[in-house]
Amino acid sequence: MSVRIVRLGSPRQANEGLRIGTVRRLPRGVRKEDYASKNWFDVWYPELSPSAELVKKAQESKTAADWAKFEKAFRTEMNRSEPNRTLDLLAALSHQTDFSVGCYCEDEAHCHRKVLRALLAERDAMVV
Repeated sequence: MSVRIVRLGSPRQANEGLRIGTVRRLPRGVRKEDYASKNWFDVWYPELSPSAELVKKAQESKTAADWAKFEKAFRTEMNRSEPNRTLDLLAALSHQTDFSVGCYCEDEAHCHRKVLRALLAERDAMVV
């Protein structure tokens, strides 16, 4: 059992399980009934995405220092009670079932899913 960190819209991997979209906005030009069949996500969960303000900061970041500021601010957002409890739940579930969380970004190194990976690992999640 495990949690995978994926790029939404990419082909699904074997044993990936339920795909959770941790994005602020829905995919453009995709009908709601096609989200799962076109490999976007099975469940949309924007509560684990950066706030709109932080998304803008991430998109504008040009340096490693800019990105470090984004990561710190996103961790602060995820430390609030609701996201924090959700991360605890996902970490526990990763020991019982397969599922994945993801975002649209091409490069995980400059995506909030890098931070989600770390936050889940810090909670002893079974991260692939």
